[in-house]
Amino acid sequence: MSTSMHCQELLVRGLSVAMILGGVMHFICLMKSHAAYGRYVDTSGSTMMVPARLAWFLQELPALLVPLILMLTTDGNNGTGRHLMLWTFCLHYFQRSCIYSLLTNGRPYPLNIMLLGMVFCSINGFLQAHYLLHCATNHNTWFSEACLLAGLILFFIGMGINIHSDHILRSLRKPGEISYKIPRGGLFEYVSGANFFGEIVEWLGYTVATWSLPAFAFAFFTICFIGPRAYHHHRFYNEKFEDFPRSRRSLIPFIF
Repeated sequence: MSTSMHCQELLVRGLSVAMILGGVMHFICLMKSHAAYGRYVDTSGSTMMVPARLAWFLQELPALLVPLILMLTTDGNNGTGRHLMLWTFCLHYFQRSCIYSLLTNGRPYPLNIMLLGMVFCSINGFLQAHYLLHCATNHNTWFSEACLLAGLILFFIGMGINIHSDHILRSLRKPGEISYKIPRGGLFEYVSGANFFGEIVEWLGYTVATWSLPAFAFAFFTICFIGPRAYHHHRFYNEKFEDFPRSRRSLIPFIF
């Protein structure tokens, strides 16, 4: 059943500003301490754990389902560019929830962090989909078309880097191994967080293509959340491995 919904402008602005402020708070906290999942999780505590594959699937799935539900239940003739960008958003989360989750060999995931991730993905899925379906306006100008094209190119370059880097990380371990090794190949020759760099490029491309506050808020939050994680990974490799390449940076090739 299709429905017609008006743009909830105040809600869109409020959620976007809240995401930006949340990004700042996360950045401050995460530069001082690790996000407690993956290699930094404390398995000796009383925290309830979830198998990594199930956790990633459940955590990322709302960001795929919420936009799809909104698209299927929305009337109206939406612009091709808006639908295209919403499908790219869904493509990322299809890859994360239905492909990456089945391939990952990561450590068990804390239940509380998984639940927080599900809440964030649900809210962000609604925010991006509602804005593109009900709030964005079509401006068929050379500037908007150039932004759409440039943004799509950036998005798929970033997605390619992210997927390739995840493949390199998975290939470091043989079945049953839990030890860490220095990742090599691809952008890992230049940065310790090549997978994070790829995801950031994805969402910067999405921001350029949509040229919107919600997309900027999400890209900003992503940088604030996984940027510090790349920094901590870099420190981890530096401290653990004597032969770690000293020319390698944390997140941005040749710079940081």
